[in-house]
Amino acid sequence: MGCLWLWLCWRSLLLAPVSHALEPRADLGTFERNNWAVLVETSKYWYNYRHAANTLSFYHTVKRLGIPDSQIILMMAEDVPCNARNAKPGTVFNEKQHKLNLYGTEVEVDYRGDEVSVENFLRLLTGRHPPSTPRNKRLLTDASSNIFIFITGHSGEEFIKFQDWEELTSTDIADAFKQMQQQRRYKQIFWVSDTCQAATLQNQFYSPGVLAIGSSGKKENSYSHHIDHEIGVAVIDRFTFHALDKLERLSPSSPETVQSFTSWFNPLQLKAHPELRSDLFDRSPSSTLLTEFLAATGRPRFQKNLLPVSPAKQVATDGWLRRNVSTPSLSSEWITKSPWEATLERGQELLQQLRVQTQLSVDAFRPKEDGRRSENSLPLWAAAFGTLCLTSAVIL
Repeated sequence: MGCLWLWLCWRSLLLAPVSHALEPRADLGTFERNNWAVLVETSKYWYNYRHAANTLSFYHTVKRLGIPDSQIILMMAEDVPCNARNAKPGTVFNEKQHKLNLYGTEVEVDYRGDEVSVENFLRLLTGRHPPSTPRNKRLLTDASSNIFIFITGHSGEEFIKFQDWEELTSTDIADAFKQMQQQRRYKQIFWVSDTCQAATLQNQFYSPGVLAIGSSGKKENSYSHHIDHEIGVAVIDRFTFHALDKLERLSPSSPETVQSFTSWFNPLQLKAHPELRSDLFDRSPSSTLLTEFLAATGRPRFQKNLLPVSPAKQVATDGWLRRNVSTPSLSSEWITKSPWEATLERGQELLQQLRVQTQLSVDAFRPKEDGRRSENSLPLWAAAFGTLCLTSAVIL
């Protein structure tokens, strides 16, 4: 009987199709956005106050435009708000009037202190985390996701420093983007950097679907905007200050484009020349909305296809039950099942889960540009068969 059960399960595994409803949708339009934001302050210490303000300013912008905290990854040293030299403990401001405490009660920092490292940043992008990594530290994107990445700190030509300890190079970022593209972890990426020689960070990018803008060109610095004498340090950089002036007028339905955002900056005010790189992007920046990356519509997306469910439960063939099975008051507890029936139902449920996981494994490990699965999937099917044998042994 065990062999018969195993044969029936394997035959069902080979013949039963998996619903296409489980496959990721890569054809989502601009009005069905699956947007994520990664906001990184790479520096620490009190005199880098402005970098914390830069990062938190963009954090409040994307939250105001509808992206939830569950889809925002915030990385910052978090040593400014409670620094002993902070005249206003527990606060971060980006202007002298102190109208808005950027470090309020609703700020959720995902990576803090020494967790803000080159290794963790690259692991975040590529999804290569230790198994114990919690959900809030993972970038759970897919082939339909638009990702906005903002990074600020101190840098040089084609590198940026992380907490005055290590460096992240343009090649490191480019290779991480390539892994993301191969893993189908994004649809489009908008990279924005506010740092010295920021445009050189995007020099080595080579993956499709990436737009990038840097606050300054090669051999140029990214300057602070103004000093808050009450606090005693510069509180925001020029690029971020003027970017906010533009973004504060943005709404989820705004027609502002990436090109109009780039043209907004005046090199005389910045004392630098922002540079936009769009050769890897399949559309013109003048037809690409800012809200495709910075906003969420809040519109629900409905599933058109039916999801697979466990098979309908078998009703006992007892004559009395056949006569009364349509009775509304009949309780499911009255229907007793034999051990064999219960085992069969449990096996069918496990088999359905196995079919789904096998299909997802094939799609994940053998992606194709045209969406077709590879014919050379024998090792995966062999692994599935081994799992099925083990499952059958446990059941029987």
